[in-house]
Amino acid sequence: MEIMNLLQIFSFLTLAVVAASHAALSPKDYWNSVLPNAPMPRAVIDLLQPDLMDDQKQVGVTFSPGQPGRGVNVGIGQQGTPFSYIYGASEDQLHDNPNVALFFLEKDMHPGKRMNLHFMTQDSNTAATFLPRQVAKSIPFSSNRLPEILNKFSLKPGSPEADIIKNTIEECEKPGIKGEEKYCATSLESMVDCSTSKLGKDVRAISTEVGKETQMQKYYTIVPGVKKMAGNKAVVCHKQNYAYAVFFCHTTRTTKAYLVPLVGNDGTKAKAVAICHTDTSAWNPKHLAFQVLKVKPGTVPVCHFLPKDHVVWTSK
Repeated sequence: MEIMNLLQIFSFLTLAVVAASHAALSPKDYWNSVLPNAPMPRAVIDLLQPDLMDDQKQVGVTFSPGQPGRGVNVGIGQQGTPFSYIYGASEDQLHDNPNVALFFLEKDMHPGKRMNLHFMTQDSNTAATFLPRQVAKSIPFSSNRLPEILNKFSLKPGSPEADIIKNTIEECEKPGIKGEEKYCATSLESMVDCSTSKLGKDVRAISTEVGKETQMQKYYTIVPGVKKMAGNKAVVCHKQNYAYAVFFCHTTRTTKAYLVPLVGNDGTKAKAVAICHTDTSAWNPKHLAFQVLKVKPGTVPVCHFLPKDHVVWTSK
């Protein structure tokens, strides 16, 4: 993105956040008021706006097109997110796609299983952060208002950044498959409300945490201590590539969530969140998972690890 575009977006969002900070609870305070007994996962903490009075920090916004081996977000030219059930992948997208290694079969989730994984990281200094809900609601988020959105962020139609905006909004507007409830949260407050409306307020939110990670894949081994989260319904929220933090959240009644302890070949320890889908019969037959695992829709449970900046909500 051009430096001028970054400065313009930075200025707009900074002024909006300053104005909103005097009008309502901050996203952090809202979380604590609704979920006083639910600790924030690392993925949420990392996306909170820094203190605007701290001159060591700044409110930043940027786009990460998603190069092979870097970043968790699907880049320009890829149609949709691999964590969407209707996502179809071409043969070309099976190569150099960092999401490929995240998919596995439920039967393989046992101690001693060795996997070549990359829990992709995002630079915390440039990651798009949460906007307060009143600010996010003041910014259009609709394909019908795309020209207005691009103008607000001083982006040229057809530019890589404009294509990211367009693709993310379109992904959010697609209907879910049978039995799927989906919602795109444009603020932390709306993600909290969406998740608690499905599961109640006695919930927990978790994310994958890795002790030390590089931009390269490494071998991890599952160690004893795999833990299934309560219930067979979870709200899974996937971080999207956008000018500010937006999460694509969805749920079905055929979803199970696990915490999986891992140890890397270099001694790195991780607690990874794994999501298992027990009914994939309505998924796109060309979904990336089926091509990677060599299985057909509806035949076996399909699982995937969550990247570090995604969040899963479950009942306690």
